[in-house]
Amino acid sequence: MALEITDATFEETVLKSDKPVMVDFWAAWCGPCRMVGPIIDELSTEYEGKAVVGKVDVDANQEFAAKYGVRNIPTVLVFQNGEVVGRQVGVAQKSAYAEALDSLL
Repeated sequence: MALEITDATFEETVLKSDKPVMVDFWAAWCGPCRMVGPIIDELSTEYEGKAVVGKVDVDANQEFAAKYGVRNIPTVLVFQNGEVVGRQVGVAQKSAYAEALDSLL
């Protein structure tokens, strides 16, 4: 399962990570988010130890969604060294998410 990231843990988990980080901004009521969720969970298992893969529920945690301009969900952001280096809005193939991580490893 992907790591549950909150506003309280975002800075430590995402911005201070020494590994690439993929963050899925989602909500329980969002249909397309339910399509992306299992892909993110699979990636979190496949990249364990190499990258951090997590999810932010935008209904409960709005601070960083607002900070990074997340207006549509699902939005998946990729971070390296605390900076956004990739953005995927909407549903994409698993390979697109994997390539985003692979390019940083």
